Amino acid sequence: MNREAQIRLAVFKWLEEQCALYDDVLPWSLLQHGFRFHGEQIALVGQQGIWKPKVFESIPLSIRSSPQAAYNDGVTDDGFLHYKYRGTDPNHRENVGLRKAMVERVPLVYFHGLSTGKYVAAWPVFIIGEDRRSLSFTATLDDKQQVQNEGLTSEDGDSSRRRYITASFRVRVHQRAFRTRVLEAYRSQCAFCKLRHAELLDAAHIIPDSDPHGEPVVSNGLSLCKIHHAAYDRHFIGVTPDYQIVVREDLLSEIDGPMLRHGIQEIHNRRLILPSKQAERPDRERLALRFEQFRRAI
Repeated sequence: MNREAQIRLAVFKWLEEQCALYDDVLPWSLLQHGFRFHGEQIALVGQQGIWKPKVFESIPLSIRSSPQAAYNDGVTDDGFLHYKYRGTDPNHRENVGLRKAMVERVPLVYFHGLSTGKYVAAWPVFIIGEDRRSLSFTATLDDKQQVQNEGLTSEDGDSSRRRYITASFRVRVHQRAFRTRVLEAYRSQCAFCKLRHAELLDAAHIIPDSDPHGEPVVSNGLSLCKIHHAAYDRHFIGVTPDYQIVVREDLLSEIDGPMLRHGIQEIHNRRLILPSKQAERPDRERLALRFEQFRRAI
């Protein structure tokens, strides 16, 4: 196995570890700094969307879409990832590098921008087509285990499997984007108790995403710590349309340890901590629907 192939495998392994540490949302600074491989620093991203480290000869390591990008990159309804050329010249060296990755079936990493400086990673990504009229490449994700079994350079994968994995990544992006936007709106703190450790926070839906009214928008979300998220989902705690926190009556009279006393009982009748932007505050109609469910569950 040549040096570039070894580095790609090391990148995949490193990303697996970082995704576990950062709950799947990776900061730009981490990706730009990268990691050391046999004494050499390997950055995973650069200022250009198509990134090739200096130690690589011609085929890029990663492709990236930015939340502010003018290009319409991303997973579409057809189950594929569409990625625009660098510029308009098909023979630009970066476009040539992606074309070579397609011909040689070399896997890349795809970084999807959620918000400024925050990315979700997907790998292995294979370039499987090119449309010079639309100045774009078509790419697809494949199963990590499948690539490990077949070797770094995979043969053409099963198209239905690849479509499914790519579509699943689209769902994952939407979930992570919702969490990122909600936590940013609430300044990374629990709306019930002010806990500020993002690792312990969730984006809770007011109306579940399985419901027609459960859109993944900030106004349908609450930033909650994991204890309060579980309590809210199980109707231990409700929120009125006027942003008042209400604890279930039987819990108020229950005697238990400090978690119940300080974490649940003492937040009864407190006012919800709200985002500063009016448009990002919880939708009152959704809160009313959810609070009615809370009342029926009592």
